[in-house]
Amino acid sequence: MAQLSDIVRKHVDAAIAEAGENKYPAEDVARTLISFAVQTWRENRDTQAVADELRYILENLDPDQEYTFMRP
Repeated sequence: MAQLSDIVRKHVDAAIAEAGENKYPAEDVARTLISFAVQTWRENRDTQAVADELRYILENLDPDQEYTFMRP
């Protein structure tokens, strides 16, 4: 069985490629994907739950950030 991230990556790569062929930058694809993700979340979650999800993502953007629960 395929990993979910592999399935999504395949479609994201295809969307970026097609958008590029139509002179749209990858950043615009990402922005549009975020809009669709939020729309999808709102189908089954309340606004606060969506905001919490986005806040968590924002608070964990830095891949080099150390967390207190992590050991050196």
